[in-house]
Amino acid sequence: MLTLLWTKIKEALISVLPVTCIVIILHFTPLIKLSNYELIVFIVAAILLILGIGLFNMGADLAMQPMGEKVGSSLMKSKKVKIIVLVCFIMGVLITIAEPDLSVLASQVQDVIEPWILMMFVGLGVGLFLVLAVLKIIFKKDLSMLLMFFYMLMFAFTGLVILSGNGRFLSLAFDSGGVTTGPITVPFIMALGVGIAATIGGRNSKENSFGLIALCSIGPILAVLILGITIQGDIPFEDPKYVVSEDFWGTFFKTLGSVSKEVIIALVLIVVFFMIIELIFIKLPKKKLIQIGIGILYTFIGLVIFLTAVTIGFLPIGYKMGMEIATHHPAYMIVFGFILGFVVVMAEPAVHVLNKQVEEITNGGVTKRSMLLALAIGVGISIGLSMIRIVFDFSILYYIIPGYFISLGLSFFVPRMYTAIAFDSGGVASGPLTSSFILPFAIGACISIYGSANKVLNDAFGIVAMVAMTPLITIQLLGFKDVFVKRVKEKARLKKIIDADDEQIIHFM
Repeated sequence: MLTLLWTKIKEALISVLPVTCIVIILHFTPLIKLSNYELIVFIVAAILLILGIGLFNMGADLAMQPMGEKVGSSLMKSKKVKIIVLVCFIMGVLITIAEPDLSVLASQVQDVIEPWILMMFVGLGVGLFLVLAVLKIIFKKDLSMLLMFFYMLMFAFTGLVILSGNGRFLSLAFDSGGVTTGPITVPFIMALGVGIAATIGGRNSKENSFGLIALCSIGPILAVLILGITIQGDIPFEDPKYVVSEDFWGTFFKTLGSVSKEVIIALVLIVVFFMIIELIFIKLPKKKLIQIGIGILYTFIGLVIFLTAVTIGFLPIGYKMGMEIATHHPAYMIVFGFILGFVVVMAEPAVHVLNKQVEEITNGGVTKRSMLLALAIGVGISIGLSMIRIVFDFSILYYIIPGYFISLGLSFFVPRMYTAIAFDSGGVASGPLTSSFILPFAIGACISIYGSANKVLNDAFGIVAMVAMTPLITIQLLGFKDVFVKRVKEKARLKKIIDADDEQIIHFM
């Protein structure tokens, strides 16, 4: 087990090292002015981040994925659709309410919406769409058509929000779809899909195991758009003024305590739910339960360290980088936005869970390396485009509408498995590091350009939605490329066969 943990930590080191090197290099340039103390805090946070990601990935392998697969397979063996629907709905609501990323988002708009109301609406949205995703697998429905229908519905509600005068609500609504697919929900929900699809079997069982995250990301957007139609008045946003605390140890232990409470609540809800299902349906041997218990402990420690490191080091440094780079030419914002997006996605814990699962299910047909590269390019482009939106101050709809139309259009020309993987990747890429490093970077840049926080909700928010959207295009383009390469190889093979037959005929003559 120690060998496996060391392997996970080495993988985390490779993931976190690029963004750490970028910050260190910028420290010695005129672009940003970090104090030596701030740099040291950031480096300490980076070391903790590496340890946290390694422990979390270890826990996901030992606990979260096996739990999801066992729940999915045991529910299907019961062959009772009503029970499957009820369990999946409750599970979707509970794990969403427990997701730490959602709590952070809800706290930022608490002056207008009570946090528990926002979290409950989003939880209901995820619960309903998780049920739809599971029914899609059971009845073997086409994911592309479902996505087409619900995205059209989403844009219809977007129009209603604009007509209600709450257009600034749009960025928050689209961001909610990204924050709900965080490090706790992704491993569990994806494994649930694998367990259900494997139990059903069939020719397309591998393809059917994907798509749950894609559909579950739509539910929160619709839920928050509905809230946007009903809420009257503007949404205030005050300058957060993120700073590296002078009292490092005091802030560290305070953050550690608050994060621990959030993660405990999240994991307790999932564990209690799993134990109920385990006693009624699964009934695992004691040895397997002990392994899952150890995995949950790894997951808890890893997430606590990860989120603490992000809060004390990455969040304030991201904010300061945005503030100071924006004081220079806007081109610097766009270039560094792309670079940061490219490297930050490599440090997202859930991305590695998805990439590993994709490689296993496709038997190496889609490698972790190609997936990570396509995701990194997509996220880099999304951050660069978001910086352009901050500079020129226009609605996120100018990106979202054409982006989703291109994504849905590509789904008719690439293998369906790539479409399912792509739409899952969108939700996974927008994880806690995006909301805790990239979003503060955008907020800092926005405040620096406009001198106040008035434009933040409209221009800086929406960056999580952009991160969730662009991988839909890049992953499907990866599928398009693979199809093209296979056709070229088939033509080359066919030509060799024809040429060989011609040579045999000539020789016989």
